[in-house]
Amino acid sequence: MILEKLGSIKIRFEEVSQKITDPEVIADMKVYVKLNKEYRDLEPLVHTYEDYKNVLSNITHAREILSNEKDEEMREMAKLELDELTAKIVPLEEDIKLLLLPVDPEDDKNAIMEIRAGTGGDEASIFAGDLYRMYTKYIESKGWKYEVTSISDGTAGGFKEIVMKVSGDKVYGILKYESGVHRVQRVPKTETQGRIHTSAATIAVLPEADEFDIELNMNDVRKDTFCSSGPGGQSVNTTYSAIRLTHIPSGIVVQCQDEKSQIKNLEKATGELRTRLYNLEYQKYIDNIASKRKTMVSTGDRSAKIRTYNYPQGRVTDHRINHTVYNLPSIMDGDIQEFIDKLQMAENAERLNESMQ
Repeated sequence: MILEKLGSIKIRFEEVSQKITDPEVIADMKVYVKLNKEYRDLEPLVHTYEDYKNVLSNITHAREILSNEKDEEMREMAKLELDELTAKIVPLEEDIKLLLLPVDPEDDKNAIMEIRAGTGGDEASIFAGDLYRMYTKYIESKGWKYEVTSISDGTAGGFKEIVMKVSGDKVYGILKYESGVHRVQRVPKTETQGRIHTSAATIAVLPEADEFDIELNMNDVRKDTFCSSGPGGQSVNTTYSAIRLTHIPSGIVVQCQDEKSQIKNLEKATGELRTRLYNLEYQKYIDNIASKRKTMVSTGDRSAKIRTYNYPQGRVTDHRINHTVYNLPSIMDGDIQEFIDKLQMAENAERLNESMQ
């Protein structure tokens, strides 16, 4: 049964690989992008299928030798090979089951990441700044790129809010696990009694919509210009280069003041507005998933407390999977891959469980 399904997938893979070299398909960018994505999605499954088929074929060959061969040395070699090959079957079948599960179509996209100070006053803003540093270090370690589109400084350091676009390979599929409330427990710099305070910051990660995902009618958008505030020298503060866009039907407001050029700020703000409109619909899909999977409460309910950073104990705990590490300094330096790996493993286990019900 599984071999039949994989065989038909391989046929489709070969069809797609032919189509993406067709000049007519290449000329239609929308179709080409879609087929190219399908090719990349099917490729690992087809390669695993080939490995699986190869192992099954070699098992059959080893069994034939054991049945027909009289030479003891040859039989011993065949027996050893059979043991090795048989041990590969279950892991390959597990890989195939995972690869056959439907993936979130947004996982390949770039992401918009928002970091907002929550409860805790100035300390919450400082913590938001710490999280921004943590994520930018992680982004750099992955070879991704980021650009800040909107920023609101905290009064004692850090940020009340900072929004950035993150670009790279499968960015949203990895960063989506970070959505939710991050809580910090430590003695604030402003605390004279040495008491531990609890503060929080909220992370929201949205898949970036591209121009094929949503058609934005600019007649529905009000554009305002204003003077940028923040670093950048005189020209930033004296020219009306910052852009604020208001989408009248939905009430969504975005702004961008990152660039000195009004045209560039408009381009970035338009992209972010398209993403936020797209996410109104996408959120319904996320809510449906979150009702079934505990690992994804973060994206389903962005008010859910997902992680605690305890400075006195040097401890970081992810509450969705009850995973604790005692290397807080390296976590704050961007070493968060272990958490993401374990969250992905937990989600895959839940998805496999769903598929068997």
